[in-house]
Amino acid sequence: MQKRNWIFSRNVMIVLICRIFIVLLLFSLSRIGFYLFNFKMFPGITPGEFFSILKGGLLFDISAALYINMLFILLQIVPFDFRYNKIYQRISMWLFFIFNGLALAINSSDYIYYRFVFKRATADVFGTFEKESHLSKMFFKYMLDYWPVAIICFSLWALMVFLYKKVKVKKPEPSNRVIYYIINILFIPIVLALVIGGARGGYKHSTRPITISNAARFVKTPRDVAIVLNTPFSLFRTYGKKTLVRYDFFEKEKLDSLFNPHYKPSGNEPFVKDNVVIIILESFAREYIGAMSGYLENGTFKGYTPFVDSLINVSLTFDVSLGNGKKSIDAMPSILASLPSLETPYIISHYANNEVNGLAGLLKKKGYYTSFFHGAPNGSMGFDSFARMTGFDDYFGLNEYPDKNDFDGIWGVWDEPFFHFYAQKLNSFPQPFMASIFSISSHHPFKVPDKYKDKFPKGPAPIVEVVGYTDFALREFFDEISSSPWFRNTLFVITADHTNESIHKEFQNDFGSYCIPVIFYKPGSDLKGRKNRIAQQIDIMPTILSYLNFDEEYIAFGNNLLDDSNESFAFNTNSSTYHLYMNDHLMEMIDNKPVSLYNYKTDKYLESNILSKEPDLAGKMEQKLQAIIQSYNGRLLDNDMIVRKQEQN
Repeated sequence: MQKRNWIFSRNVMIVLICRIFIVLLLFSLSRIGFYLFNFKMFPGITPGEFFSILKGGLLFDISAALYINMLFILLQIVPFDFRYNKIYQRISMWLFFIFNGLALAINSSDYIYYRFVFKRATADVFGTFEKESHLSKMFFKYMLDYWPVAIICFSLWALMVFLYKKVKVKKPEPSNRVIYYIINILFIPIVLALVIGGARGGYKHSTRPITISNAARFVKTPRDVAIVLNTPFSLFRTYGKKTLVRYDFFEKEKLDSLFNPHYKPSGNEPFVKDNVVIIILESFAREYIGAMSGYLENGTFKGYTPFVDSLINVSLTFDVSLGNGKKSIDAMPSILASLPSLETPYIISHYANNEVNGLAGLLKKKGYYTSFFHGAPNGSMGFDSFARMTGFDDYFGLNEYPDKNDFDGIWGVWDEPFFHFYAQKLNSFPQPFMASIFSISSHHPFKVPDKYKDKFPKGPAPIVEVVGYTDFALREFFDEISSSPWFRNTLFVITADHTNESIHKEFQNDFGSYCIPVIFYKPGSDLKGRKNRIAQQIDIMPTILSYLNFDEEYIAFGNNLLDDSNESFAFNTNSSTYHLYMNDHLMEMIDNKPVSLYNYKTDKYLESNILSKEPDLAGKMEQKLQAIIQSYNGRLLDNDMIVRKQEQN
């Protein structure tokens, strides 16, 4: 190091690390600038909270920095001496300046854009401006109007150039060139592994690559997630994800008459502060439950869930009950926020940081303590972030579980001990509480703990043995809590995230493959029997709120299953194909036009397309589905998922 010039000269690997750190420093400074420029929009952030935001932001900065500098990194790790050539290094320098300079400019532009959309820019911004013919004029106009942002951006560029030139590559002089080349070649997979891990946000197989929704884990208020994120990361993670199209099939009055997710409770009954426990069972298809599918195999099918069967006898269930998606990440928004995932899972969509009114947040207004349990490593599926976004007070995952010996080695804690942990926690919570748990054991590779080997029936699909184990864990849970003082004033809801491998042909189509249980159980209540109507996951939130006599307005895309005056229907998507289930029929729609219509009651294998034979019903169902799509797309595009004060009444 030449102290008089403050130049740091080292081998190319050390210098590469230093230059990535320069990018991280610039992103952190830009984050501070974003907050200071918009601090009035983020009131109440304490210094400790802001430090947590800065620390959490590094996770997203590392990912963005590695994506941005992928080519630069590759150029530096080639194991040949020409990488020390001055021209080669000068080309690398300009690539660094151009890519990172552009990233900092994009990040700075969100200082302004945020004020209009209340979130970091996502890839749909390209569609927003693609038809503008005066972009260059707009660009310079914004630079003049918001000149402090331009100064900040230019300052970051200048600092980038200054710091880059203070770190120089020095060609080593190895005593043994064979060993030197071997070491450099071995460095390539090591660096690539570090880059992949950093870009995806970690190495745990149970954790999906981080997305914009994961920012919620570092804030107390969902509003503050924009500070945690950086705009390049937001663009990278939403690029290629399907964006929503705004439709205008109907005028507002007609639209609201066909489908209106704005709930305005009108009852005068006092609010009931019953506890709420929601149990989401991994892959628990309706097909596996004997009490719901006993008609199979000429009425001889017994199923694999003896405890759930017994619980159904004293619970409210439904003639038809369906999932709103096929993946676990579809289920949590649907069940706990009445928010379906149409075409793209909400949690990884462009709109994942929209304001939403989840069940937890709504019940907190009534004094409820709220918690979510999932035995997988924290961060899995982004559940912890979504829980934070929707108002849960606490999240209990593998990090909070006391005995790591109960880890199944792949997904998380075995269901039996984790349900026991759940029961213990419920016994300690203040009332009223709302607590949800998401099980994990009934998942590939479909193993049960060694001590239960051969205890549960096996069948034609490997999953059924594990379904039996989870059913057993559920029995143990209810046995443990049944003597608790809070048990009898608790509403239990049991459902599944999605289906799994089908055993019977009846469930191998676009009706059966979505069939899951939806069960409401309140000890000693009149919530019993099987209702002749369609239930879906997004109906759970409005039904719970109705049962409790919740008296405030909210947005929910599902139906109140206790109100027989409203129309019974369900909907979901498979890629770009939309399904509507209504009047004992399934309509499939592609590009907003119906392509098939089946009577799933009389045509159990969906073999007879009767679209042309039922024009009146087809027309009614087409309008209903178009209204759902128009309302859903419009509200997500406009970040209009909560009832604001000016909308009430």
